[in-house]
Amino acid sequence: MTPTDNAPTALIVDDEADIRELVEITLARMSIETLAVATLAEARAAFEEKGFDLCLTDMRLPDGDGLELVSYISERHPHCPVAVITAYGSADSAVASLKAGAFDFVSKPIDVAGLRSLVAQALKLAGLDHDAPPHPSLDASPRLIGNTPAMQQLRQTIAKLARSQAPVYITGESGTGKELVARMIHAEGPRMGSTFVPVNCGAIPSELMESEFFGYMRGAFTGAMRDTPGLFARADGGTLFLDEVADLPLTMQVKLLRAIQERAIRPVGANDETAVDVRVICATHRDLATEVARGSFREDLYYRLNVIEVHVPPLRERRADIAALATRILEALARKLRLRRAPQLSREALEALEQYAFPGNIRELENILERAVTLSEDAVIERQYLRLSSPLLESNRTTTAPEAPGPVGGYHSNGQPAAMDTSADLESQLEAVERERIQAALEACHYNKTKAAKHLGITFRALRYRLAKLGMN
Repeated sequence: MTPTDNAPTALIVDDEADIRELVEITLARMSIETLAVATLAEARAAFEEKGFDLCLTDMRLPDGDGLELVSYISERHPHCPVAVITAYGSADSAVASLKAGAFDFVSKPIDVAGLRSLVAQALKLAGLDHDAPPHPSLDASPRLIGNTPAMQQLRQTIAKLARSQAPVYITGESGTGKELVARMIHAEGPRMGSTFVPVNCGAIPSELMESEFFGYMRGAFTGAMRDTPGLFARADGGTLFLDEVADLPLTMQVKLLRAIQERAIRPVGANDETAVDVRVICATHRDLATEVARGSFREDLYYRLNVIEVHVPPLRERRADIAALATRILEALARKLRLRRAPQLSREALEALEQYAFPGNIRELENILERAVTLSEDAVIERQYLRLSSPLLESNRTTTAPEAPGPVGGYHSNGQPAAMDTSADLESQLEAVERERIQAALEACHYNKTKAAKHLGITFRALRYRLAKLGMN
């Protein structure tokens, strides 16, 4: 096929002639013009002469390392996606290439279908796939609210990660918006037109995990009446978001590691593996490195998932964003409750929110405001309707001092349970006791909610209701 003048261009860098020929033929059938070279020096010279829309480079070259070319392209030609060709089973090399800035990697022997899928993703990233859906506008895609330096840095990081296919590990306390960050990475990248599949790993019973993740074939077990795709198959071509990944049992961690490394799954009852093209993003409020040290999380899976780490700051570290967040939440509540106009916070109410520690972060802010809108009959919400138990006073803080250690809502600023504030009203005291008991049960049961409910002597549904009510999800 003869490429047109408007055809995308790709540089192929490999010292093996048969590999260069295979890649050239595959890309020519996709109407992509190619230039193939054998050394690192030739590749750099080619980039000096003309620009390319895509680069595919071998990891080992006669005169250098493929990672050198990845770094060179990332610095001087950041709009050109670069993919690395690695040896079969070389997971360390693949991870190193992604950390260096590679868009993706392909293993030898090269699978033509997988190569075509990778190239198609790269063309979408470069804006050269005319059949791809348009990039979502800021109003259509999920957004982070706030203009504090921490949020500006987080948005810049998301924009960079959206251009990569590397696995992302999102850390942060419960309620900070980790899933929103994952959705933004998906929505701003080349997979934006495909499915985003979120899953809470702690909500799936251990005996059903394999069939939920990988699907099952008809007759694989009692009740399997038809072939059913799993989470990986539903996310094929898109993104799979594993929330609370630390809750995965060790047996499932082994199978997840293989699925990620081999980019293939085997449904329960199937004899053969099926290739899948899935970007994995995971999140947890627990420290995975600590879980690895304890032996409850596999070290090899940790390093496979933690290629790039992103931290979402807690709300108490971005107090200047509370006003904007509250305004957006109140507008959403007005639409939900069909109010003529969105309620507003009084000056005293806003000050109280800005001084509160928010152990439940943004999710707790949403619950507080929804309760206040329900209780208040006026267009302006006064402080008493917020029902805050004990605001975190900032009068004794300096610009360099840490958060005040006083208890807030039954918690110290570090998230640890505190003694009750006897000056608070009865409802707030009861909530503080309830928080403390639930937190203790969750920690005793390693955050297994089903076990925690039994430990507390309540149903799982009752525990979920209380977690939502107290902003502790």
